[in-house]
Amino acid sequence: MAKQKSGEIIVGLDIGTTKICAIVGELTDSGIDIIGIGTHPSKGLRKGVVVNIEATVSSIRRAVEEAELMAGAEISHVYTGIAGGHIKGFNSQGIVAVKDKEVREADIARVIDAAKAVAIPLDREVIHVLPQEFIIDDQGGIKEPLGMAGVRLEAKVHIVTGAVSSAQNIVKCANRTGLNVSDIVLQPLASAEAVLSEDEKELGVCLVDIGGGTTDIAIFSGGSIVHTAVIALGGNNLTSDIAIGLRTPAHEAERIKQKYGCALASMINKDETIEVPSVGGRQPRVLGRQILSEILEPRVEEIFQLVHREIQKCGYEDLLASGIVITGGSTLLAGMPELAEEVLGLPVRRGMPRGIGGLVDVVKSPMYATGVGLVVYGARHMDRRMFRNREDSNVYKKVKGRMREWLEEIF
Repeated sequence: MAKQKSGEIIVGLDIGTTKICAIVGELTDSGIDIIGIGTHPSKGLRKGVVVNIEATVSSIRRAVEEAELMAGAEISHVYTGIAGGHIKGFNSQGIVAVKDKEVREADIARVIDAAKAVAIPLDREVIHVLPQEFIIDDQGGIKEPLGMAGVRLEAKVHIVTGAVSSAQNIVKCANRTGLNVSDIVLQPLASAEAVLSEDEKELGVCLVDIGGGTTDIAIFSGGSIVHTAVIALGGNNLTSDIAIGLRTPAHEAERIKQKYGCALASMINKDETIEVPSVGGRQPRVLGRQILSEILEPRVEEIFQLVHREIQKCGYEDLLASGIVITGGSTLLAGMPELAEEVLGLPVRRGMPRGIGGLVDVVKSPMYATGVGLVVYGARHMDRRMFRNREDSNVYKKVKGRMREWLEEIF
């Protein structure tokens, strides 16, 4: 990985339907500092899936170059996100007997292997195996079983699978720009790292990440992820509705949505007007802003109704004491939290990246939640690797010391 003056560099590459965003984080003694950011419009994706490799590679290259320039560091390794309608999540369980009546790393690895030993079609692959809790001899609710005494170890896990081709295309696009992919991370899982607090995860919370092409859902309860789902609707559907409803070009519809859009018609003054460019060189028209809201409101309502149905279907509706956290670029639309509260009947807040330093003002927006989350995810997993390496090194030193003692005794 590229080195900077004072710490290790971690890069999150958010390959989205509307934008590609590279965020550079630096590990410091006090945490993570964001030192560079690069964004470029995304041209080669549809509903979170790569449909044009050349266009995606070009967009990634532009975003990464911009981030490198700002950070003053060369980017070689990235953590990248994955989303799309092909993503499926389900819960599983595994049981093993504990050797030596004390839980060791090998036992934990075996029980997780047992939990993920489920039949998966050949065209799908496992992206994540996320432990929810461990049970030792009927004692549940254990998060860290290492070193505990017992004879039977159970693991409850959440398994996320995706289409092999989609994951391969993301890696291929990154490789074509000279980048190595350290890990592929489910986008709502990455966003959760950036915007949710540990208290919210413990009490029960639903993260709704509304991007350009998809709406990703992740439900946490008891500090662990319990359900994931993807809805194939997003901000691009809102733009498309405006383009058709107001008879205006798509790029103008996107601009109007960002500047004047509101998800609740009741929040708008009836006297407010907007200028709408026409198609084919016709004269622009002046329309009431309320008409724009009347186009947006039903679609946003539909998205939240589908989210509500998903929450009801998985049976966690009564466990969401912390309510709903909405994030993603599309949630910048005015009136969205208010409409979400109406539809879902739960408290709703916008999720902004938190717990970071450096360029906080630049990335303090829901649209950067996934990118920042990928950096946080990378930092967390790097810490674990360093801890394991340190442990391995300590074991090696102990063994070496014992060998020396035995040799001295013999000779």
